[in-house]
Amino acid sequence: MYYLIYKPYLMLSQFSREGDKPTLADLAYDFPSDVYPVGRLDADSEGLLLLTSDKPLNHRLLNPRFRHNRTYYVQVDGALTAEACQQLSAGVTISVDGKPYATLPALAKPIVAPPLPDRDPPIRYRAAIPTSWLSISLHEGKNRQVRRMTAAVGFPTLRLVRWAIESLTAEGMMPGDVRQLSRGEIMQGLKL
Repeated sequence: MYYLIYKPYLMLSQFSREGDKPTLADLAYDFPSDVYPVGRLDADSEGLLLLTSDKPLNHRLLNPRFRHNRTYYVQVDGALTAEACQQLSAGVTISVDGKPYATLPALAKPIVAPPLPDRDPPIRYRAAIPTSWLSISLHEGKNRQVRRMTAAVGFPTLRLVRWAIESLTAEGMMPGDVRQLSRGEIMQGLKL
């Protein structure tokens, strides 16, 4: 079983409850009991999440040895510079578990505001401080990595949306949407 979901903002990437926070169990879909998310998105991130009962695929996508591309659309505080994009693309040093970590090279580029669903609640608006959007594609996934990377180059993240996993995208999806795919569609989309 293979599902793509558009995880809403503030929803946990799990089925089990933690207090009163919404979880994947709150989606309007009856998932089989043996389906689990592959990886996670933090509660304050949104976008594409893959759920499956395919344990070998889960292992392959979570094992750092088998790199796969993930693309994020990121709204940042401030007017993004070419220099910041170059630094992100070359790799920056962030803190992971209290230790310095040099990120792998990424593909970071400025973009116009993408046609995303509105976020609830919306991003705060400040007339005196501009915001910018960038697309960043990574082959690794440390905890809160994109947020730490943009902060390291002086542009804190305001909104983070995972848009794609390899060629599988959130195109046409709204927060809470679930799309079931066949094994062939998943393998083709993941380029496996």
